[in-house]
Amino acid sequence: MTTTSLTLKSHDGFTFGAVRIEAKGVRKGGLIVVQEIFGINSDMIRAGERFAAEGYEVLLPSMFDRQKPGFAREDHSVEAMTEGAGYARANGLDAAMADIGACVDALERPVFITGFCYGGSIAYLAACRLRGIVAASAYYGSLLPSFQTAEPRCPVAAHFGRNDPHIPMEGVEAFAAARKDVQVHIYDAGHGFARQGYDDHDAASDALAFKRTLDLFSDAVQ
Repeated sequence: MTTTSLTLKSHDGFTFGAVRIEAKGVRKGGLIVVQEIFGINSDMIRAGERFAAEGYEVLLPSMFDRQKPGFAREDHSVEAMTEGAGYARANGLDAAMADIGACVDALERPVFITGFCYGGSIAYLAACRLRGIVAASAYYGSLLPSFQTAEPRCPVAAHFGRNDPHIPMEGVEAFAAARKDVQVHIYDAGHGFARQGYDDHDAASDALAFKRTLDLFSDAVQ
């Protein structure tokens, strides 16, 4: 697959980096894939390539360029998590939405969004705040329970692991009860169940969540 690096101008004027992955075969739309707190590492490139193989032109924005341009960590050590989480807090939600808005502008319609962990929270918030997104699929976004009063502008699916130590089920259940307009899926898995190649990967949950995401995107443009 063809992968290129580019720069985009955020809605607040900041210039940030992104990776574009060309769609394989007939293009079904543009897809923003929002990173975990570890940046655009090889995991996120693989995730993007997986969607590109299904016909989506993928754009992966480098979300922490305001804090550390090009930040990416391959390890999931405590140090890496602390560093990435610090950048996420420092970046804030308004800057993140400004960057995602620029990604929406950069892609030919229809535009979809997905994200993992930190990216799952950002994907959901983008579906609530931004125009131009047709559907959103949020994977184990820890902030979703605190966003339960935010109303999505488009169809949304949210995926959670029942045994996720970072996202208590009480919060997920409260979110599901408050947001009947969101497809909330709970899997017998932990956090990071879609992260292939790691101990927390759960193949069955991953495959089902991926299928549900593709179906969501397809149904949204019918």
